[in-house]
Amino acid sequence: MPTRKARTEWSGGLQDGSGRVELVSSGVGTYDVSFPRRSADSAGGVTSPEELIAAAHTSCYAMQLSALLGDAGGTINRLTVEAEVGLGPDEDAGGFKITGIALTVRGDVDGVDADGFRQAAESAKVGCPVSKALAAVDITLDAALA
Repeated sequence: MPTRKARTEWSGGLQDGSGRVELVSSGVGTYDVSFPRRSADSAGGVTSPEELIAAAHTSCYAMQLSALLGDAGGTINRLTVEAEVGLGPDEDAGGFKITGIALTVRGDVDGVDADGFRQAAESAKVGCPVSKALAAVDITLDAALA
């Protein structure tokens, strides 16, 4: 199986520095990062590790859920997946930590009922490779047919 690569170049200290993260494998973009924007309520046009984790999680989860729904005889017209990844203080170890991930999925799927959709959604939460990588974080799920 393939591996993927990203690279960040950083200049300065935590509070006065900034960086640029480049998605090397795909070549689709380079994005600004800074700790003050990361820890602020507004991102102000700058991405963060938490936003990148959210992007990775939603795309992985959608793929896993589509596979499970297909295996259950469903026809996926559309899945909309959102992830909110929290950042907060780590009172045990100091510094900061990912405080939790809230996944929300809405599906327009033929051939499965609401219970079947929720069951597949829960299984996808557990089986998605990104969920597995983030197992130390509390992941909640709100799943429903649209």
